[in-house]
Amino acid sequence: MKYQNNMPFIISKWFLSFFYVGFIRKAPGTFGSIATLPFILLLSHLGISFNALIALIIILTIVSSISAEYVQRMIKTHDPQWIVMDEVIGMLVTWAFVFPSTDYKVLIPVLGLFRLFDIIKIWPASYFDNKIKHGFGTIVDDIVSGIMAGFILWALNNYYLNP
Repeated sequence: MKYQNNMPFIISKWFLSFFYVGFIRKAPGTFGSIATLPFILLLSHLGISFNALIALIIILTIVSSISAEYVQRMIKTHDPQWIVMDEVIGMLVTWAFVFPSTDYKVLIPVLGLFRLFDIIKIWPASYFDNKIKHGFGTIVDDIVSGIMAGFILWALNNYYLNP
C-alpha cells in the first residue's frame, strides 16, 4: 500500500479499526462491537463517571470524524468496512443509557440491540448513512443507532424488567 510509511495514515487506520479489529474479514462491525465489551468493562473498572463517559463519547466522535475524513480522502472510499470506531462509539452510547451497569444481563442486550439497530438503520440513521458523505457521516449513523438502541434498552429496563 502506498500509505505504509505515512504515520498519520497508519495511526488513523489503527485507531479507526479499533486496534485492527476492523480487519477481521467476516462481520467486522460485529467484531468491533464485541471488542467494545472489554473496553466498557475496563472503563467501569477504572471508575469512569457518567460525565466522563459523555466527554469520552464526544472526544471519540470528533477525533473519529476527522480521522475518517482524512483516511477516506486518501483511499478515495466512503465508509470502508474496516472502520469500526463508529461501532465502538455506538456501543458506548447504548451503554450510557444503562450506565453504570456491566452485568452480562445488561451488556448482552446492549450488544444485541445496538447491532440490530446498526444493521437495519431505521430513519434517521439511514439518512446519515446515505446522505452524509464525509467523516462525520461515517460515524454519526452509529451514534443515532446507539441512541435508539439505548432508549429501547432504558425503557425495557425501567418499565418492563424492573417496574
